[in-house]
Amino acid sequence: MIRKTIIKENAYFDSVTLMLISSRVTGMSGVLNAAVMMGTNQNKDLMLDSGLITEEDAQKITPNHMVIGILADNEHTVEEVLQGINDELTKKNTSKSDGEKRVKTQEEAIKAQPDSNFAIISIPGRFAKREVLKAIENNIHVLLFSDNVSIEDEIELKEKALEKGLLMMGPDCGTAIINGVSLGFANVVRQGSIGIVAAAGTGLQEVSTIIDRRGEGVSQAIGTGGRDIKEAVGGKMMLAGIEALKEDANTKVILIVSKPAALGVTEKIYESLKGTSKPKVMCILGGEAQQIKAKGFYFTETLEDAGTVAALLVKGKEPTMTYFSETKEAISSLILKEIEKLRPEQKYLRGLYGGGTLTYETLLIIRDILGDAYSNTPLRKELHLPDVKHSVGHTILDMGDDYFTNGRPHPMIDTRLRTERIKEEASKNETAVILLDCVIGYGAHENPAASLAKTINEVKEKLLKEGRQIVFVASICGTERDPQVRSEQEKKLREAGVIVMESNAQAARMAAIITERGKSLDNLSWEVN
Repeated sequence: MIRKTIIKENAYFDSVTLMLISSRVTGMSGVLNAAVMMGTNQNKDLMLDSGLITEEDAQKITPNHMVIGILADNEHTVEEVLQGINDELTKKNTSKSDGEKRVKTQEEAIKAQPDSNFAIISIPGRFAKREVLKAIENNIHVLLFSDNVSIEDEIELKEKALEKGLLMMGPDCGTAIINGVSLGFANVVRQGSIGIVAAAGTGLQEVSTIIDRRGEGVSQAIGTGGRDIKEAVGGKMMLAGIEALKEDANTKVILIVSKPAALGVTEKIYESLKGTSKPKVMCILGGEAQQIKAKGFYFTETLEDAGTVAALLVKGKEPTMTYFSETKEAISSLILKEIEKLRPEQKYLRGLYGGGTLTYETLLIIRDILGDAYSNTPLRKELHLPDVKHSVGHTILDMGDDYFTNGRPHPMIDTRLRTERIKEEASKNETAVILLDCVIGYGAHENPAASLAKTINEVKEKLLKEGRQIVFVASICGTERDPQVRSEQEKKLREAGVIVMESNAQAARMAAIITERGKSLDNLSWEVN
């Protein structure tokens, strides 16, 4: 085996470009492993763990370095891989589509398209403020995808945007649907009369796809960035979004989605919404239902119920909630069948998520069945994982958190980090159930279910030789019109033996009840929508 490591200083490429190059060269004949990454601490750890760099290499590498690591059968293959990487990087710098005008600065873009009024900005956080200010000065709405932007900069940018009557969605805003156009990690959903404001990216995706599957559509879906609802920011963009939906003639129902907001922000949201007769659906995950008593408010505890209730209100029907979509008999039979696969030492649930809001929802749902779980984004500080590389007890990981995405693509784009963690969790005798989300749509991996299924099949084959089994449960956030096609993704996972549920909420319940060996079954009561 030959190992080759090249460290290049001041050679910045975006993480998605490097991920695609890594994927291509890893598939070359004779390559055992290969990666091209920026030298963040997380990426160094990954390359060290996979043997692509040495401890000595790691000492030299800084975030300003681009690192090429190759493990191959022979020197000839190494040279072929290096040539392939160099060709791809050169192509990235020089390629230009026929008839397409390429620009390198925002000023050039504005000059080329002077009528444009919306910009998506996705650059390293330390440079984001400058570019957003340019857009605002030119009366351009902004979706700021970048993370690692200070809260002080966020406040300043939002205040400047509001002075001009503009949206400044973000930072770390991954999803929006404006005038029927899906932005960031968004799905292909019907246009309709439900307006959404969300301080939750995958939360917005989950509710919008549920609405679509219930036969209704979205008028506008405004993302705010997760910190918008914190006391320091004061819900600036959440409140601006609500005002826009109140005035929008196409919006008949207003849906609010977020994690718990600061008390003062929550009160502002309620007061703002009281000023409209439109039905209002509130899904503040972890919030208290009794807080909402004003006329026209409908509180839901899950994202699935939020989307369902909004769709029913549009139809003029009485809102109902869903525990499981199938009958109690069918669910009970499936759970008991899966429990038979488990050994006594298999006690823990391990959730490996790409979606942050879906992670949070799962922590809330399983708490009522299994009790508290550890996480890198826990419900309480004392449940924070001491080391995110190692699970403890019941663990639900948000693998889209900054620790995992600093210098590398989001797991909804690049599945490799998650598939490696699946293998690791499956290797532990204590693991009973592995719970996954599969988020599709624009911006996401072209075929995430196939990648997950390939790893799951490999894991199952290995476990079979050891004489044990693990239960896999998943949900798919997406629609039939998404590029990856929801039903095709579901088919791939089911063929790999995965239990695929209608929603994240149902998947979390299923996984938790199997893990606790069905103790909750006799007490369950649910409606079928």
